[in-house]
Amino acid sequence: MICIKKWKIYTYQKGTKNMNHPFLLKFPPPDKQIETTSVFKKAISAHRALAELKGTSQTIPNQEILINTLSLHEAKDSSAIENIITTHDELYKEDIFSDFINNTSAKEVKRYSIALKKGFDLVKANGLITNNHLFDIQTILVQNRSGFRRLPGTELKNDKTGKIIYIPPQNHEDILKLMKNLEQFINDDSMSGLDPLIKMALIHHQFESIHPFYDGNGRTGRILNILYLVQKGLLEIPILYLSRYIIKNKDIYYNLLQNVRENEDWEKWVIFMLEGVEQTSKTTIDIINNIRNLMLDYKHKIRESFKFYSQDLLNNLFCHPYTKIEFLVRDIKVNRLTSTKYLEQLTEAGFLRKEKLGRSNYYINIKLFDILTGN
Repeated sequence: MICIKKWKIYTYQKGTKNMNHPFLLKFPPPDKQIETTSVFKKAISAHRALAELKGTSQTIPNQEILINTLSLHEAKDSSAIENIITTHDELYKEDIFSDFINNTSAKEVKRYSIALKKGFDLVKANGLITNNHLFDIQTILVQNRSGFRRLPGTELKNDKTGKIIYIPPQNHEDILKLMKNLEQFINDDSMSGLDPLIKMALIHHQFESIHPFYDGNGRTGRILNILYLVQKGLLEIPILYLSRYIIKNKDIYYNLLQNVRENEDWEKWVIFMLEGVEQTSKTTIDIINNIRNLMLDYKHKIRESFKFYSQDLLNNLFCHPYTKIEFLVRDIKVNRLTSTKYLEQLTEAGFLRKEKLGRSNYYINIKLFDILTGN
């Protein structure tokens, strides 16, 4: 059992309290009862949906397909919360023509996808989520390694009114103490017997309240949610993405975060996050089922019509909604002329749609695109 000294770390907040009134940001777990009857009931249904998602994901033979497609989906939504806006088309073009596309937002979103995969690889390698891992993730997101905040002045404001809502810890030493404790709380189950989904909600709140970095806290915190579920074995691959749920309920999300700080109302916050797990699991199950059914449809039709069908070809058409000649050359080990011939025939048969960017052609799996974009 790890013994944590109870440091007093003060921050300030606007709301029901005066800005001169100190707010004690405590080390988790909270002193008060978290697993109320309502929380426990919601946790049961969230676990049920998450378990079904885990099983459904295993029905796709090549799970890299889900990691590639759904991580881009999450990257777009998570970045949109931070007002980094791009379209699916811009994002997919950036992914396959990164040397030629000059779209700053699309490049930032792409970095989120890279950071998520990096975090997943780190967790799978050693089973831990450390502060150094969070440094690596945040560094990819913001393209610098400035580490935890050292200078005061960070304030969280209402993006509509500009009013200060919350001021996180300003002292570098306080941030170090809080993040060290959070790292222990994440990795040492002896510190708390809480259900892992409930614990995920607490971890997310604590990380966002510490706000340890100058930039990228929201995106890093949302990646942390996913990695924790993988660490606890609730998911095999990182495919539960809460960002779309948060976007739809953005005002509620921020109000509940603040309500915990002001009133220690953990119940509403935890239930909100559990509801997000349940809803998002069900939505993702539908997406995966639709992808699997479309793959089976393409498999049968292409195999009946073309002698060049192979599983590698099918994987190429589904690991990303956009493909190009070079990708087919790489994946099915044919020359450029043969690759072009195959893609043109698939286009003529209606499996793909051909587009042009500059002097290059690319090919869109329209039905997969529609599944991923909700069309």
